[in-house]
Amino acid sequence: MSNKTLIVLFFLALIIGGTAAGIFITETSGSKGGAVTGSIVQEDASAANQPMNHSSHVMADTAATGSTEGAIPPSPSPSPSPEATAGTVQEGTAALPQPKPGQAVKGFTLTAMESNWELASGATQAVWTYNGTVPGQEIRVTQGDFVKITLKNELNVPVTIHWHGYPVPAGSDGVPGITQDAVKPGETYTYGFSADVAGTYWYHSHQESSEQVDKGLYGALVVEPKQSEQPDKDFTLILDEWMNQGGDAHSAHGSASMSEEEMMATMYNIYTVNGKSGSLITPLETKVGDTVRLRFINAGYRSHGIHIPGEFRVVSTDGQDITEPATLQNQIVTIAPGERYDVELNIVSQKDFTIDAHDDNKYNDQLVIPVKVAGSKGEEMEVQHDQLTAFDLYNYGKPAESELSKVQKFALEYTAVLNSKMNGNQQVYTINDKVFSELSALQVKTGDNVKLTFENKGTVDHPMHVHGHFFQVLEKNGVKVESAIMKDTVLVKPGEKIVVAFKADNPGNWMIHCHELHHAAGGMAQQLAYTDYKPAYAPGSNAANKPE
Repeated sequence: MSNKTLIVLFFLALIIGGTAAGIFITETSGSKGGAVTGSIVQEDASAANQPMNHSSHVMADTAATGSTEGAIPPSPSPSPSPEATAGTVQEGTAALPQPKPGQAVKGFTLTAMESNWELASGATQAVWTYNGTVPGQEIRVTQGDFVKITLKNELNVPVTIHWHGYPVPAGSDGVPGITQDAVKPGETYTYGFSADVAGTYWYHSHQESSEQVDKGLYGALVVEPKQSEQPDKDFTLILDEWMNQGGDAHSAHGSASMSEEEMMATMYNIYTVNGKSGSLITPLETKVGDTVRLRFINAGYRSHGIHIPGEFRVVSTDGQDITEPATLQNQIVTIAPGERYDVELNIVSQKDFTIDAHDDNKYNDQLVIPVKVAGSKGEEMEVQHDQLTAFDLYNYGKPAESELSKVQKFALEYTAVLNSKMNGNQQVYTINDKVFSELSALQVKTGDNVKLTFENKGTVDHPMHVHGHFFQVLEKNGVKVESAIMKDTVLVKPGEKIVVAFKADNPGNWMIHCHELHHAAGGMAQQLAYTDYKPAYAPGSNAANKPE
């Protein structure tokens, strides 16, 4: 038998075996010459709560570690596309960061593929997915792990993966034309980073992201703290909005015939939690005495005001812990596009209840998350909705001074005036009256302290996201924020001025942009470049890079 035949049979065996069980590979980096030892643990597919990965790639077919009960319901993965030519590796993967000696390696394969997905009862659509589900497989690791992710593209368009909010090395940030070439159909590309910062994050394509995220190319990234008491139940809840089939947001967006708010309210008429709307939303199963952590991620375009009955605490925002969070009740927590909020509550009553949305969005009745308490026998908690107030993040947590709040002189101070204007029949979104292609990169060097002021002079919200860094919110509308609130995405509403600051501690070329991704595609983006950074990447001459 030829060597070629043996190789083919070997990969066929892996594919067949992968359909029966999830394969979780944990590596430990060797101390000599990069040697690696591995152990393989097979998990019963019926017990796994993650969508299974059936990639034939040798490395990185994993079930995520940690408690993910109720996070994303499992579903069968579709068969790989026969047109895909797996094994074509894009140049640049060789620059992948390497684990430290003895560091545990958690490997995953994410396959971009088209699937049919039932969003709501009677509404099944063709969607783009990572591993066949919306959201894609949750990547859950432990702080200190080295994370290695192989992206395999079985779509007919180029894609990438951006690790939203995570301070990855610049080469793994996933922005086409800035950190890598977009991964073409049939290609694979490997990302790697050390998961040193615990918290709730997410991943999504950054290639034509206003279209590709809209079609379902996103998932959760959760890094559990290495030494911390874990909650009894830990649920990830990704919020999104969809158009019923037949509409085209991307050609209609920016039309002069109607306001943006009218257009968005009309087009996006299916609201989902973990890819499901209304009666299809998976109930959260709890019992009296449980401490429950809810990880809210907004992958959509509209802010959602979430109400949780009873007492709760907001313990984290954008993956960053809040110092001494107070107990809240009867408050609505607004989660803007790109933001994450972690909420903790204790189950003290043997009555079921619902988590729902309270804001001006038209289809809030579809965002109702049932919480089932063991032994309730269907009895529902009585909830008053007429005295709810808005949660104020900037007057929450223990007041504290930080190094950034003490800085007297910043190496770079920059004001970004956010607005829009008409360019012919299309509306463009501007920073200082310019679009992305007209704006010079902001220049910093390692160790600089940077102050950014976002001033919204437009008529719509702008959730502004900074890649590769956490920033502290210093002021809102001229009022000092007393708590040390750290974020990577900040909502700037019309008329507001928000001042943030960060230390330039992650050398690379990065993006700053609005995470209402239609706005970024319409021009509201700018680069941040380190002058003392020499990138290994240069855009390919035939690359189809579309970073927004």
